[in-house]
Parts: sequence; structure tokens; C-alpha cells
Amino acid sequence: MKIEHIAIWVKDLEKSRTFYQKYFGAVSNEKYHNPVKNFQSYFLSFENGCRLEIMTKPDIKESENSYESQQYGIIHLAFSVDNKQKVDELTETLRKDGYKVAGEPRTTGDGYYESVILDPENNIIEIVSQ
Repeated sequence: MKIEHIAIWVKDLEKSRTFYQKYFGAVSNEKYHNPVKNFQSYFLSFENGCRLEIMTKPDIKESENSYESQQYGIIHLAFSVDNKQKVDELTETLRKDGYKVAGEPRTTGDGYYESVILDPENNIIEIVSQ
């Protein structure tokens, strides 16, 4: 068994799609649009077969979605890269491009070398290497 996909609501579908394509190598399908439900989405596919569905709909309620004030439920997505140097390089690229680095690169207690950044919608993204 494997995780087939994870879905997240976003306000700016195109900005989110571009972010995951540019920094994490996602390949997008064509936009799905259901005009009756005013729903739009993309499936973003990654090298290992896992997919991320990003969805938008105008009547979705705001959530706190804060790194500092976390809540129960899915809290982050982790992307694995080849080595520590790649963690550092991608973190710096994202910082230079204006994304918030919420956690500087470090070795965690469970053995990962990771950094934490926030995507365009403030979703928590870990960049990890073992």
C-alpha cells in the first residue's frame, strides 16, 4: 500500500502550482474545472509516484494555518532530497526568492537533516535528507 495523493485547499491555484513545479519538480496535469460547483484543481505528480492535489473554491473557510500555532490534523509535507547540501541549497534558493524559512537547516533528534519553509499559502514544507 502507498499514499496515492494528498489534497490541500489553496487560495491561489496558479501560484501554488508554479511553486511546486519550480522548487520540487512537480509535473502538473491540465486544470480541472467544475463550473457548477465553482471548483478547480490540479494534480501535481512527483518522481516517486505520489501526487499532491491542489484545489480552490471561493467558499472555503479560512484556517489559522500557522507554524507557530499548530492544530490537530495534517501539519506538514516533507520532500526528500539527495543530501544535506541539497537541503541547504534549496533552502537558500527559497529564501532568496522571498519564501519564509521557518526552521533553519539542522539535524533533528530523529536523524533527519531538515529545514522548514512555508509555501505560498503558509503550508509547512520540510526539506529533508537522511
